[in-house]
Amino acid sequence: MTTDAEPREHLLPVATALLVLGAFAESLMRLRMAPVTTRSASGALGLCAVATLTAVPLALPGPATVAALILVMSLLSLVAFHSLTISGLIAGMAAGYRAGRHGPPLLVLALALPFLIAALAGPRPGSSESSVLTLLTAVLVPAAAQVGVSRRLRAQVEEGSARRADFEERLLEHTKRGERARIARELHDIVAHHISMVSVQAETARLTTPGLPEAGAKRFQAIGETARAALTEMRRLLGVLKDDQWPDAETAPLRPQPGLGHVTELIDEAREASGSATRLLLSGRPVPLDPGVELAAYRIIQEALTNARRHAPGAAVDVELCYDDGELRVRIRDNGPGLPYGAEGPSSAGHGLAGMRERAAAVGGVLAAGGTSGGGFSVEAALPAKPRETV
Repeated sequence: MTTDAEPREHLLPVATALLVLGAFAESLMRLRMAPVTTRSASGALGLCAVATLTAVPLALPGPATVAALILVMSLLSLVAFHSLTISGLIAGMAAGYRAGRHGPPLLVLALALPFLIAALAGPRPGSSESSVLTLLTAVLVPAAAQVGVSRRLRAQVEEGSARRADFEERLLEHTKRGERARIARELHDIVAHHISMVSVQAETARLTTPGLPEAGAKRFQAIGETARAALTEMRRLLGVLKDDQWPDAETAPLRPQPGLGHVTELIDEAREASGSATRLLLSGRPVPLDPGVELAAYRIIQEALTNARRHAPGAAVDVELCYDDGELRVRIRDNGPGLPYGAEGPSSAGHGLAGMRERAAAVGGVLAAGGTSGGGFSVEAALPAKPRETV
């Protein structure tokens, strides 16, 4: 997995240069304070540390390698000369952070362990400053590595969340397209039936109407040909909408589309499947509606009952059909645990809710779903209720 560049990464060379200058100045100061017998060895070690601190980050991109070399040199300095430097502590913390941010932090923890042991073992010959720096190295280097690890984990979590959100968005869009294709297929079956009836009746009228003028016969013939051409074009468009979910769409047997007359069957199936009380409530005067509206209402009820069984098992469900002036109101409500008032449905039901909204919109209606004030979950749709025209 790749990680984004560190913020203000361009400041790294500047920080490295300042650290090198500080280490060099501190080495000179310690050489002046050291006994004459150890100045040459201490000076050689200090110059080696400065050279390594400058060259290693440029030659070796791996932060774990940089951390290992810096901390090993500090450990050698402690063992051989019983002395550490503040610059070395800062370099170790920086290397520990980068190792935790980009590399394996266990290496830094393992290298810091000897410093902790040395600090706990008691004072060594020399100043107490060495013991303090040893303890600080043992504590602060792992702490810096932990900060780096925390930032890396947070970045991974944020990236994972972004990927999941993108995947869910793509899945929802794919589901919407599939639902639109299914709606288009069902509407095709309804419209195709009526267009076929127009074609048949036009041809029948042309052949059976006594005394029909030639001009009238030609018009009836043109009506039949136009209807057949429209039917052919609809089938061509359906072929564009088909996808893998209908592998046998060409050979699948045709069957009547369900409507509001089949809702009682849904209610019976819901009772048998859930074992709970499911009621159908009617108000107003039922009238035959456009087949597309009846199909949309049926599918909305079907999906809402399925969601109720899945997310509120055992809950009682009421299905209400209210025939009002020019409008059919469909309401499906359960008395399950529900959601806070006005809250949308659970994420796992989001695709079903999207499909129901698509169906309502396809026939000129609207749909709302969410938690209710009295508890439970409700799906309400308002669909146009223009009476079906008879041919």
